[in-house]
Amino acid sequence: MLRCVEMRVNYPPVQLQDFTVTDPSSIAETRGGADIYSVSQLNRKARNLLESGLPNLWVAGEISNLAQPGSGHIYFSLKDASAQISCAMFRGANTRLRFKPKNGDQVLVQGRVSIYEPRGSYQLIVAKMEDAGEGLLRRKFEELKARLNEEGLFDESLKQPLPNLPSRIGVVTSPTGAAIRDILHVLARRYPLASVVIYPTRVQGEGAREEIARAIAVAAERQECDVLIVSRGGGSLEDLWNFNEEIVARAIHVCALPVVSGVGHEVDFTIADLVADIRAPTPSGAAELITPDRDELLRSLKNIDRRIAVSVRHNWSSNRQHHAQLLARLKSSHPGAVLRQLQQRADELTRQLATVLRGELLNRQFQLQELRQLLRNATPADRIARNKNNLEKLKLRLVNAAGRKVQSAQTRFSILTGELNAVSPLATLERGYAIVQTSDKATVLRDASDVKTGDRIQARLAKGMIDAVVDTVSDTAGDRKHKR
Repeated sequence: MLRCVEMRVNYPPVQLQDFTVTDPSSIAETRGGADIYSVSQLNRKARNLLESGLPNLWVAGEISNLAQPGSGHIYFSLKDASAQISCAMFRGANTRLRFKPKNGDQVLVQGRVSIYEPRGSYQLIVAKMEDAGEGLLRRKFEELKARLNEEGLFDESLKQPLPNLPSRIGVVTSPTGAAIRDILHVLARRYPLASVVIYPTRVQGEGAREEIARAIAVAAERQECDVLIVSRGGGSLEDLWNFNEEIVARAIHVCALPVVSGVGHEVDFTIADLVADIRAPTPSGAAELITPDRDELLRSLKNIDRRIAVSVRHNWSSNRQHHAQLLARLKSSHPGAVLRQLQQRADELTRQLATVLRGELLNRQFQLQELRQLLRNATPADRIARNKNNLEKLKLRLVNAAGRKVQSAQTRFSILTGELNAVSPLATLERGYAIVQTSDKATVLRDASDVKTGDRIQARLAKGMIDAVVDTVSDTAGDRKHKR
């Protein structure tokens, strides 16, 4: 029988006189300095005080007077042995219900206290509703989850990896349940090479949690499996509760084997799922997680076999080629082959020696002939004759060089004389020009403005001098003549 514990929260008493009404229209009348409220104003004031003074809270009780009109809202009373309260759960909130409420159900509801103003009735506006048993279990679940999380039992760094190809798989579950049948069916289909060790235990009822924890400990102690599945089929929260027990969570935590949890259906979540190394959505999902697919494995093996065959053929060809190379090297290093090579080398050296000796002999004969010729050429008579001949040649070269030198000098003199005559003022005078100077020969006249009528001037010609007196002066701009 569910036993509910009443929770009491102490709040400071609300003093109505602390509130004042500032809107004059809300005051129906004043009598003796006190405000007089209408009924609607009083109900509104009371509702505001309740909603602001009390927070959202949980209330436990039994459903009675349940009504579900076509609007989708739910109206009921929540009662215990001594009292009851009217409740309203509107359509937006009751769509999230996990069960269908009925009269007599023990429930937990969360909501806020209010007043229905038209009737002035005190009521509870419900936002959440849970079955009383399930609600207590969920709170217990959250408390244990928070505590174990603080201790580090859910730490991801502690999770163990699963073996790639397990040879033996352990299963902690009921030997007669649907979970073991699903697991064995999946293993037979996907990976029949693995053997299965079942650690039988009850998964539901009183004492099941101790049996589950003991089975996990036995599997960890024997170390006869590569991986361990902790599993059971689906059910209600109460049915799965043994996998939310602390003793089971700690047994999984200390287990040296990789543990896969496959408890309930995909929507079910337990403490065992959080502690295990990997959580599977279902028992059959756990079997699939820890085993490779047989068809995929066969394809992989075929690929490996093909790669091995290619590698063997390649190695065989490479080794065959290497063997041929070694055989050729062995033949080339045979003593007979080495002796033949040495004989061939000796014959070659003999031919090279004969060639060198003949070349050296010819070279020495040629040197001897040169020395004989040098000796003949070194006699005094020959040297005197050669020197006389050279002397005659030198005399002839000297005479020719002196003549060429004199002729070149004469030619150069004539050229310089011509160039000098070309720039000489006398040559200019020979062409009919004259140099006109003042009578004192101090100034050469270049401009007619430098003299005036009556001045004496002197003109130097190519041959002789002329003294003259200026009679008329004309400027260079025209033919106008004037006397100065």
